[in-house]
Amino acid sequence: MKKWIQRARPGGEAVQSLVDGLAERLGRSVVLDDPLVRMICTSRHFGDEDRVRVRTLLQGVADDESIRYVLSQGVAQWTRPGVIPGRDDLGLQPRYCVPVRERGHMLGILMVVATGEPLTVAETEAIDRTARAVATEMYAERLASDVEEEHVRRLVNQLVGTDSAQRCEAHRRLVDDGLLPAGPHVVVTSVAVSGQRGASGQVAVALRGALDPFRQTRAALGLLAIEQDRAVLVQVFEREPAEDDLDQQCRAVVRSLKTFLGQEAATVVGVGGRQTALAGAWTSYDQARVAARAARRLPQLGGIGDWERLGEYAVFLQLPDDALNDSLVPQPLRRLLEGGGSSRLEETLRCFLENAGSVPRTAEILEVHRTSLYYRLRQIQEITGLDLDSGAHRLVLHMGLRLWDLLRAPQGGAAGGDGLAATGRRGRVTTERGSSVATEG
Repeated sequence: MKKWIQRARPGGEAVQSLVDGLAERLGRSVVLDDPLVRMICTSRHFGDEDRVRVRTLLQGVADDESIRYVLSQGVAQWTRPGVIPGRDDLGLQPRYCVPVRERGHMLGILMVVATGEPLTVAETEAIDRTARAVATEMYAERLASDVEEEHVRRLVNQLVGTDSAQRCEAHRRLVDDGLLPAGPHVVVTSVAVSGQRGASGQVAVALRGALDPFRQTRAALGLLAIEQDRAVLVQVFEREPAEDDLDQQCRAVVRSLKTFLGQEAATVVGVGGRQTALAGAWTSYDQARVAARAARRLPQLGGIGDWERLGEYAVFLQLPDDALNDSLVPQPLRRLLEGGGSSRLEETLRCFLENAGSVPRTAEILEVHRTSLYYRLRQIQEITGLDLDSGAHRLVLHMGLRLWDLLRAPQGGAAGGDGLAATGRRGRVTTERGSSVATEG
């Protein structure tokens, strides 16, 4: 099933004029894409349009299969012109591509539809000249954008940081400058990527492309802070967001990152608790870090953790890694799990506890006679020395099983941090609980 990727922000008039001028000279369709192969601007058609081009122009979005194919050719790392072969199954004609670079920065890709007669030397030289002129214009735009993004990044860092004075000042500036409203519903999302062998700059570009669509939606206004392979999104909603809406948002981010970076990219997303004011964003951020840690440790979460769905794991995962070990598992339970009982007894105990100690319900689920169930429960009591009629003892066993599962969950290759790295700046210290976004300028 195809997924759709939102187009990049439109280019300026000067860039559009350069693209149009090149297309008129060549008599071919020309498009300028960003490094994620999302359209920035395009010329008119010259009778060489294909399905991908028409669909992108009409709908303003490209399908992820086409983007994934083009990126798989390594175009984002090209330093010289080349040709992307066509794909009939995608409806994609061949493209002559020139990377748009300036001072070591990959700014975009200038593409010319390469059907019909081969391009002449004079035509490829014209394309190269246009690419250099486009690079000059785009680099100037990038410098201005970088200044604004750095300003926002600092404010977001301070808003979710540990310094209460900086939090108050960042809150005041964000609200007074109209960058974010003060409420009424605030959620912070943390995203981290690992498993990428390429430059971290490409990961940052991909994070921006994946999260940009959620900075301004019909339901929320947000700000985005990105540093290397990590990002934090602060959103203010007019109405309290539903869990399913946030889950769909997170899944869309993960899908986009897979499209932009490849399937080997391991993405972890943590969603913080819902706060009723922007001043509580730092609390939501801390909760998002815990949720991201859960997403790394618990494969069943699929790389996405939501604080409000963590249950007891929200408590366990606030412990540092060196404290989160087998010593926390109650000794009576360890006797049962480490040789004192069979897997059948473990299954019986889990089912009994999950069903609030209901013998009829447990017997029904396990498909055993109640007499057999009572016999198993007596065995469990004899091995553990605990009374299953005691609510306190059942709680000890239930929490112990949760810890046991958490400690034995396979650790995948997911991203290793919970928030933005505070590399080279003072601020919240990186601990076992994850990297902090908070820094000082």
